[in-house]
Amino acid sequence: MQIKTVTVDKLIPYVRNSRTHSDAQIAQIAASIKEFGWTNPILVDAENGIIAGHGRLMAARKLGYKEVPVIELKDMTDTQKRAYVITDNQLALNAGWDTELLSLELLDLKDSKFNLEVLGFKPEDLKTFTQEINFDAGSEEDQGKLDQLDPKWICCPHCGKEFDAREA
Repeated sequence: MQIKTVTVDKLIPYVRNSRTHSDAQIAQIAASIKEFGWTNPILVDAENGIIAGHGRLMAARKLGYKEVPVIELKDMTDTQKRAYVITDNQLALNAGWDTELLSLELLDLKDSKFNLEVLGFKPEDLKTFTQEINFDAGSEEDQGKLDQLDPKWICCPHCGKEFDAREA
């Protein structure tokens, strides 16, 4: 596998690409390329038809790039290429997050004054994941709410399952 450089004008988007890219998402990809460099080449066939990387190509155009890195996938059949256009996008969607580790990483990046907007999260999600826990003493009103809780139940802070305290 070899990375080569191809002019943007020679790349041919797949006309039946079912993946969509909003202007906001293209701006996010462009911001990522500006921040981290070009880390993920566009995948093409022997005729420079794009198999994966349509969003990266749009971001490159937005940034005014004349050339982009590509990897040519020579040994795929037409059916495999069509299937991979879908597979490449869907497999990324199937991943999840360890939200505790993600929060720790985001808080560390925030403390390092890194621009978290480059990471591609919605602002409300960033706020949720980077919310600092307040360990200050509660108010008298808070205490009243605690007194209303049923003391026989204990809630596991990790899984949320409730246990009968009388059985613990």
